[in-house]
Amino acid sequence: MSFTAIQLPIRASRARNLLSGLVLGALLSACASPPPGGVKVVDRAHGGAGQAVQRQPVTSGQYQVRRGDTLYSIAFRFGWDWKALAARNRIAPPYLIRVGQIIRFDGHSSSRPPMVATARVLVTPTSRPNAPIQSRPVQSQSPAPVKTTPSITALPPTQRSASGWLWPSNGAVIGRFSSNGSLNKGIDIGGELGQPVLAASDGSVVYAGSGLRGYGELIIIKHSDTYVSAYGHNRRLLVQEGQQVKAGQKIAEMGSTGTDRVKLHFEVRRQGKPVDPLQYLPKR
Repeated sequence: MSFTAIQLPIRASRARNLLSGLVLGALLSACASPPPGGVKVVDRAHGGAGQAVQRQPVTSGQYQVRRGDTLYSIAFRFGWDWKALAARNRIAPPYLIRVGQIIRFDGHSSSRPPMVATARVLVTPTSRPNAPIQSRPVQSQSPAPVKTTPSITALPPTQRSASGWLWPSNGAVIGRFSSNGSLNKGIDIGGELGQPVLAASDGSVVYAGSGLRGYGELIIIKHSDTYVSAYGHNRRLLVQEGQQVKAGQKIAEMGSTGTDRVKLHFEVRRQGKPVDPLQYLPKR
């Protein structure tokens, strides 16, 4: 089931630095609306043109867990390594978080009453504020049938790089990685609506949904304690959180959700920091 993205308040001191941006993006879903007394948060978004906001980790303030959040998606959004964020907040394996829980970035308690964050949250009558987050299944209903053309074909036999990665799509690269904090933190791969999106390496799906504004339908895969990869703007997700996937497995269909054209936005993050995916993928 997909969820409406949540627009969060932005610290005034960071508003000037805000650009549209990703996530790959990033993870175990929460239910219920946030309790009274929200907190100031920093929103790191990804816009339609494939541009990303500054990607330095947030080291001040705090964030209140909301419906659809997971530890992995929060770490992804705010530029943290998920292990470091868990350690800072004393979150032990299996890294469950709860709606209303405060995730701190500075390691200190707030000395002032928190500001209320305005957001639209879906609530069900059975929602419980202290319910532990559970993995959210991918929407089971198929969307309206979409006519495909003969040019949408399966990817050719996959070939891994020396480091074990493979291309998540066979389209042309239409947007490249930039190390500048205000530019693209992944690559954009062009293609056609419905084209297969593949897992770039073996791993576990730690996020599958649309809760990170600007990424559209997004999948985040944890490959190890060091690496995660993200796949944004999909039309349809074919895997769910907690599912194990193999390199080359079809995980989604390419789309244009959260952007202005059909494409796949692909990121690789090493210990929470974006790195150039082309350094890991096979040479073409």
